[in-house]
Amino acid sequence: MRVIGAGFGRTGTLSFKTALERLGFGPCHHMTEVIEKPVQIRRWLDLAEGRPVGWDDLLGGYDSCVDWPSAAYWRELAEHYPGAKVVLTVRDPDRWLASMNATIFKRRERGGTLAGRAVLRLSSLLGTDFAAFVKMTGLIVDERVFGGGGTDAQNALKVFRAHIEEVKAEIPPSRLLVFDVRQGWEPLCGFLGVPVPDEPFPRVNDAAHFERISRSKVGPMILRRSR
Repeated sequence: MRVIGAGFGRTGTLSFKTALERLGFGPCHHMTEVIEKPVQIRRWLDLAEGRPVGWDDLLGGYDSCVDWPSAAYWRELAEHYPGAKVVLTVRDPDRWLASMNATIFKRRERGGTLAGRAVLRLSSLLGTDFAAFVKMTGLIVDERVFGGGGTDAQNALKVFRAHIEEVKAEIPPSRLLVFDVRQGWEPLCGFLGVPVPDEPFPRVNDAAHFERISRSKVGPMILRRSR
């Protein structure tokens, strides 16, 4: 593990993942990896429920990790991989909240509807990947990160701001880059000690892209059962 992303989801983490892989720090672990490789759902759920899971079992083979679920364990990862650099992706808090409302929180609200609860109940009875995924993200993101505050805007903003200060306080400055993806290649490449590519910095995963991925990747998990 060479780079640990400590930033919350919706701070440009998929763009950051793409950039890291372009710079030779891949493969990079991201929530998309969990969705696309169902065995990881069960491993992260084991971790969330307190069963013994080694970091190398979860992240072996990856040169970097960003986004949730790994970002929820940035302290543990920074300790386990002392040679890895830490990048805290940040964003204007109000813009971050608007993005959360348009994507992750929106899907949470759908899950609370009558239809959403019925789908989850059926999936839970069948023991499918979707049920495991919802439980895993509920424990790691909803509970561990946001303290069970749900989609409450004030709680979300409070947690977001506090997280940034905690990372900056606990990771030595020489090991940490506080990075807004709008800054582009230069600060990231300077921090990692690699040349700046002669191409635009990646810009992916806006709200429309998030919705397409959710429909195409998460939908099939509703009736799929992997082990």
